[in-house]
Amino acid sequence: MTQDTIFALATPPGRGAIAVLRLSGPAVAPTLEALGATKLKPRMASVRDLSQDGQHIDQALVLRFVAPHSYTGEDSAELHLHGGRAVVEAASRALIALGVRPAEPGEFTRRAFQNGRMDLAQAEAVADLIDAETTAQAKQALGQLDGKLSETYAGFRRDLLHALALVEAEIDFPDEEVPDNLARTAGPVLERLAADLRRAVDTGRRGERVRDGYRIVLIGETNAGKSSLFNALVAREAAIVTPIAGTTRDVLDADLVIGGYAVTLSDTAGLRDSADPVEAEGVRRARARAEGADLRLWVRAPGDPEGTAAEYAQPGDLVVANKADLSVDNVDSGFETVRVSTASGEGLTGLHDWIAARLARDLSGADFPAVTRERHRLRLTEALAGVEAGRAALEIAPEMAGDDLRRAAEALARVTGAIGVEDILGQVFSTFCIGK
Repeated sequence: MTQDTIFALATPPGRGAIAVLRLSGPAVAPTLEALGATKLKPRMASVRDLSQDGQHIDQALVLRFVAPHSYTGEDSAELHLHGGRAVVEAASRALIALGVRPAEPGEFTRRAFQNGRMDLAQAEAVADLIDAETTAQAKQALGQLDGKLSETYAGFRRDLLHALALVEAEIDFPDEEVPDNLARTAGPVLERLAADLRRAVDTGRRGERVRDGYRIVLIGETNAGKSSLFNALVAREAAIVTPIAGTTRDVLDADLVIGGYAVTLSDTAGLRDSADPVEAEGVRRARARAEGADLRLWVRAPGDPEGTAAEYAQPGDLVVANKADLSVDNVDSGFETVRVSTASGEGLTGLHDWIAARLARDLSGADFPAVTRERHRLRLTEALAGVEAGRAALEIAPEMAGDDLRRAAEALARVTGAIGVEDILGQVFSTFCIGK
């Protein structure tokens, strides 16, 4: 089936110095000729006057890429136009009149995947790189785009297929000259593979946190100064601060970057029992957010009892002894403590540095790239279950191990899109921007 030829604006819409229209598909060459862009050398920029039906469009820089040496693996081109909206609209109308249709979100990258230019994990990395707002996110996406994650999964699958070959050789050729108990020799291979998969699953949250943001929640009693600390950390008056206990009644989130990592910081209602149904709902939401956080900052003012907040603090959390300008009382909570004063600014730099060090410890503790999506983690968990079941079956009935190992191999192949990909393509590429 012949593919349509597609086009899309590859630069942000609106007024700018340059606007780039990308084209891909079998009709790229005749479309360029119809616009007046003739005698183009592949991969060499040429200035051409573009027109259609006698109407001048623009003097543009034109690049042509010949299949398969292009991003999509198809004949492709780029029109570098002047960035005025009228120019872009005129060029778009001309392309549509010539039978080139606007691309769907992610269609260029989907074609690159379908034409073997990248696997599915690399395609997802393209979207992550476009969305990257921190150096850590960009580094992780670039590592995945370079194929490091795919190479790791391919290594897992090679080990698995090696073990499966040993198992099936004994089953399929019982009368041939194969060593006795050949299937059981797959045991050590599967044990090593299970350990590798277990590590990948256990560290999977790290990659997802780099990509989606590390969640830090402020917890504590009413009037401990959580909202003041929240405003100090986000460097703006995002939360309302009053001396009235229970002012904060809902969860307030702010996105920021600390130490090169994306962080979602949450201010929450003071943790106390309340007869006020609105405040009680705020406390419920605060507790739920605290339970799902990566780090809780337990904010305590002088004289505060441990109270309800102690129930939600977990090992590794930090006590922030607030209002240090009013008291030097020791805070004996069994947790590491940083003293601050949001009024004077005392200790805020030290708190920021502590959080940055914690982020580096939690998010850069292993080689990039890590598992970056829940889809990957679920498939790795499925593969791990198959490997462990197959390893156990070797000692009982080797012929039963084959099904478990094949299931594990299929799960690994689904991560990169080697098999069984149609049911997830729409979900993956629907998140892309137009033109990529």
